[in-house]
Amino acid sequence: MDVSYILDELNDAQRDAVTADSPGTLVLAGAGSGKTRVLVHRIAWKIKVEGLSTHSIMAVTFTNKAAKEMRGRIESLLGSSLNHGMWVGTFHGLAHRLLKAHAQEAGLPNNFQILDSDDQLRQLKRIHRELALDDSRWPPRQSQYFINGHKDEGRRAAHIDDFGGDLYLTTMLKVYRRYEEICRQQGVIDFAELLLRALELWRDNPAILDHYQQRFKHVLVDEFQDTNAVQYAWLRLLASKGMAMTAVGDDDQSIYGWRGARIENIQQFSKDIENTHVVRLEQNYRSTATILKAANALIANNSQRLGKELWTEDGDGDKISLFAAFNEQDEARFLTDRIAELVRDDYRRSDIGVLYRSNAQSRILEEYLIRAGLPYRIYGGQRFYDRLEIKNALAYMRIVELRDDDTAIERVINTPTRGIGTRTVEILREYAREHQTSLWRAALAIIENGLLPARAGNALRGFLALVEDLAEQCRDKPLDEQINIAIDRSGLLAFHEKEKGEKGQARVENLHELITAAAAFEPEDEDIEPLRAFLDRAALDAGDQQADEHEDSVQLMTLHSAKGLEFPAVFIVGVEENLFPHKMSMEDPERLEEERRLAYVGITRAEQKLFLSYAESRRLHGQESFNSLSRFVREIPNELIDEVRINNTVSRPSSYAQSGVTTSQQASAAAMGIALGQRVLHSIFGAGVVLSFEGQGASARVQVNFEDEGSKWLVLQYANLQLL
Repeated sequence: MDVSYILDELNDAQRDAVTADSPGTLVLAGAGSGKTRVLVHRIAWKIKVEGLSTHSIMAVTFTNKAAKEMRGRIESLLGSSLNHGMWVGTFHGLAHRLLKAHAQEAGLPNNFQILDSDDQLRQLKRIHRELALDDSRWPPRQSQYFINGHKDEGRRAAHIDDFGGDLYLTTMLKVYRRYEEICRQQGVIDFAELLLRALELWRDNPAILDHYQQRFKHVLVDEFQDTNAVQYAWLRLLASKGMAMTAVGDDDQSIYGWRGARIENIQQFSKDIENTHVVRLEQNYRSTATILKAANALIANNSQRLGKELWTEDGDGDKISLFAAFNEQDEARFLTDRIAELVRDDYRRSDIGVLYRSNAQSRILEEYLIRAGLPYRIYGGQRFYDRLEIKNALAYMRIVELRDDDTAIERVINTPTRGIGTRTVEILREYAREHQTSLWRAALAIIENGLLPARAGNALRGFLALVEDLAEQCRDKPLDEQINIAIDRSGLLAFHEKEKGEKGQARVENLHELITAAAAFEPEDEDIEPLRAFLDRAALDAGDQQADEHEDSVQLMTLHSAKGLEFPAVFIVGVEENLFPHKMSMEDPERLEEERRLAYVGITRAEQKLFLSYAESRRLHGQESFNSLSRFVREIPNELIDEVRINNTVSRPSSYAQSGVTTSQQASAAAMGIALGQRVLHSIFGAGVVLSFEGQGASARVQVNFEDEGSKWLVLQYANLQLL
């Protein structure tokens, strides 16, 4: 039997991984090293060479897309008949299949239904109303995060100790217990419950567990670094009698700790399964040698790695471009200019990925891409002005501007929740239709004529008073202050601040970024009120600017969303301390290492060209900040980086004597009393020495080497440097 086709296209390390004969095989698959190929060819080897039945193999991955791709590649390699009977799917899909086959033993009705995330949230909202919980203080999403988080750790409400005195824990447990009770009564389960219930099925029914242990001879798990506690416990229980298991993953790409993934699982695998054979896939088929050297140098700063070094047979390629922008507008201008150049050099727009740490960063980038006429898409997310929290904030401002805006009123009349139910809104609609008037005027009339029960009437009266208060507080205020007042006094900011996890944090950052957008806004027509002009611009930017699904377009996304993707050219913007790494990770070594892994993921998305940019001054989330260059960039060897200036490239001056400053530039600085080698004092960065100058007039900049903060370029006219 000729099985050479299984191994012929593989490198030595891939062949080792495919043919390994041991109880446990751990494949540390670096970025772009062909891990899916190894998984598929290992399955083929087990069937064609070792003689395993397709019925005795289980392959587990994380997304339906990955599972579909794996099934297709297995079918292509083995033929559709040999693919039949194999369990290939996501953790949740396989758990569902298991529970459908053993619903009674799992304590479920045969026709049990699955609650998606929205259905689960609606159920929790009903429970909050039943328990008389104020949603402004106890957002239902907070309960959802609490319940799912504990289920991912394998904990039911009965397993959580209530020590008393902790109001948060007591309240959350009350919601969790009631939620479990209602789900049991209705015969429904949520996604987190699928895995927990499947684990309990095997744990509490030894005969069923034994059946599957007899059936499956080999289990293969993709993206093993992303497994959470209950997923790993489920796998360990299945393999507890010596079943062979292959785990494929990369500890250096573990970036989902915030949603329950445990990097300890992949680190612990060799200890939990005796005689584990470890294979490192280090040959990269994606990126240039320069990009891989940068990634290797960066990730080497993390401790407790399992260790590997990416390499390629391809050439060095271009150096990594590093651009120091004056501010976020300058950064966005650089981005669009470089993208336009790449397109002129025959890159497709879809060949270009723009990555950022915070969702809020997309706002200024979108604005400049629109101005430049460059089609773009937000991968795995929404455009800035399409995001729920932004539309809600702008709806309040639209009502302040025009009380008769029915669409805006319907959007926020009960957002955040203030006791105005659907029946009250329907009464408003009916009155407005009958009297041919707006919802606002209908509300005034209904209140005046006492057409609502006392509680509903008071809630509606409170909303009307809120809008009038906003209008009064915003009168004659600058535009950014108006937005700030609206998101604060409406309760939107406090509502999202109570949301747990990255989603809540992103919503808060987006609201603050809306303030930034308002502060930078300049109306084109001075005869139009700034608020009206700003609302019009936001509506236009939320129009048909984003490219459709099939149009060639630049791809914008968060660094988290970029995992698994690759692009010939990649821009990573905002590589600054407190932004990337994120300020919330700065005091936590484990979170800081995860941020570094996120940077590693971003760098290894690039195939040919990598651009990094940072701003010396950035207004983000509504605040002006002066952050130093990210440590992640400083951890990349200097020889791999070119520092880019507009229209030319310069190297880092080792001293002011080598800086290449022109006479006119010196004269520009001299007019302000500053000379090369001059010691100066900055209010934020402290004392330093002037190294270089660049530009003239309003664009003139000065480079200062600060004693504590390192070298920085500052806009000369705004630098406020004191001579020492």
